[in-house]
Amino acid sequence: MARASQSRRGLADNDSLNSAVEELTDTLSVRLDLNADDASSIGSDSEINGAPAYRQTDKYGFIGGSQFTGESEVISTEVLRQREMKWIEMTKNWEKWVTKKHKKVRLRCRKGIPASVRALGWPTLCDANVRKQENRGLYQRLVGAPADRQWLDAIEKDLHRQFPFHEMFVSREGNGQRDLCNILKAYTVYRPEEGYCQAQGPIAALLLMHMPAEDAFWCLVQICELYVPGYYSQGLEAVQLDGQVLFSLLRKVSLVAYRHLKKHQVDPLIYMTEWFMCLFSRTLPWATVLRVWDMFLSEGVKIIFRVALVLLKVSLGSSDKLKDCQGLVETLEKLRNIPPRFLQEDFIIHQVSELPVTQRDIEQECSRQLRKWRKRKGVDAAASRPRTRLYGARDVHTQRDKARPGTDPWPQELGVTVPGVPSIVVSAPQERGGAEPGTPRTLPPETQAQMVRGKPAGRSRTFYVQRRHQPPPVPVRGGVRNSDMETHPLKRNSEPLISDTYF
Repeated sequence: MARASQSRRGLADNDSLNSAVEELTDTLSVRLDLNADDASSIGSDSEINGAPAYRQTDKYGFIGGSQFTGESEVISTEVLRQREMKWIEMTKNWEKWVTKKHKKVRLRCRKGIPASVRALGWPTLCDANVRKQENRGLYQRLVGAPADRQWLDAIEKDLHRQFPFHEMFVSREGNGQRDLCNILKAYTVYRPEEGYCQAQGPIAALLLMHMPAEDAFWCLVQICELYVPGYYSQGLEAVQLDGQVLFSLLRKVSLVAYRHLKKHQVDPLIYMTEWFMCLFSRTLPWATVLRVWDMFLSEGVKIIFRVALVLLKVSLGSSDKLKDCQGLVETLEKLRNIPPRFLQEDFIIHQVSELPVTQRDIEQECSRQLRKWRKRKGVDAAASRPRTRLYGARDVHTQRDKARPGTDPWPQELGVTVPGVPSIVVSAPQERGGAEPGTPRTLPPETQAQMVRGKPAGRSRTFYVQRRHQPPPVPVRGGVRNSDMETHPLKRNSEPLISDTYF
């Protein structure tokens, strides 16, 4: 009897304990949900970032399946390790690979950069590591410099919108959002004439997921200035022009889709603005986004055009798909709800690689659309010279390597004065036997104009010779040399011009 009483008493105590534990767990879960923003965020640890430990994240860091990450390609461990070693070896000898073995680099980017080396591969592809080395300490000074209050207010309002269910950005006061704010603020100080655009937020956040804040900042600078210049300007003229280019190229890829959009007068800006300005970071499954970015940083904006053309083709490319698209609203709904099978990594990468749209096709269509724009706006051709955009890693590296002695591939950055920070000078590339990176050049202008690059007849090192009566160097805009650029000042009128903003 005594043992039976003790057993019943023990069971009752266990039941009470279990119920108390369940009640406490429910209470804690509610409090953690309500107070998630009060936690700190310093990296990849979900609990430290403000995300409760019991919530599962996928391999990309998204909590609870909130981001459709898609099915990634299954790669064996042995193959993955081999690819990692190849990328590490390639980045050590980048000069040789990017100039002499560019096709191999492009092929490896299309296969996908291993996740463990993207922090090394992306800055190498876009030359951000060189910009960072040439401008040591500039990012920290930009972060510490005072910024325009209107840009700071806009950035702070948008911080919680950048992948709010990723473990890095789940906490409002965490290091993830703080670093993101610093990157965007530093860019507004670095380019005060351009300021801040909402579409830069997801791009900076995606970069920050894979690398430190300073590296992410310089990658953002390279993308905005060289890959898609003008996309984030006040008037968005470059995006408008590329919308017309995309629509014209669609005629070559899918005549059915082209006729349908033209019939219902669907303006390209309605569906392609987010695609292009956010570089598909808000449109595709995450596994596909990363593969598209691998190719984009290798081959340039033509990859963005190809992805957009593939999405239009698979959504509106046949009469069967257009049966329920009787107007503008139905068409846009169709483009917003593309079947998941058409967004998978393998399908998209294969279609993009096989699409018959080349860099030359895009450039020819750009020239054609630019002439139409000038005629429609009544703008003088000499007053609307576009900035040339660079198509990927080889173009970026070649353009920097072609810089003349005494000049800079980024001349608009020399002598940059940041408000509140005395005498910040962005350095030029280091010369042979010159000063340490970060030291401004001291050659007088007349000497710079006379210095040209020369080579002896035999196989030897390049050297510089002094010549007299050399013409002044061709003006350079945006880090890119336009052979047909006029030397007279640009004419301005009330209409926004593409001259300072487009590729």
